[in-house]
Amino acid sequence: MEGEFRVRHLSGETSTKMYRCPGCDQEIRPGVPHVVAWPLEGWGDESDRRHWHTSCWRARGRRGPSSARW
Repeated sequence: MEGEFRVRHLSGETSTKMYRCPGCDQEIRPGVPHVVAWPLEGWGDESDRRHWHTSCWRARGRRGPSSARW
């Protein structure tokens, strides 16, 4: 995963859906604070957004996505 990303930090209060983190392939349950990131260039519409656990987002340079979601 290369390039620059737009990143939003979501509080648990605003998180109402379940997502799957591309960093660890585990669920992010509703109410859990997490990060939403999407590429600045090339893509960038709503379908390109990915929801990550905050710790997985911080470790993305060491681990990268666990699946082909990016």
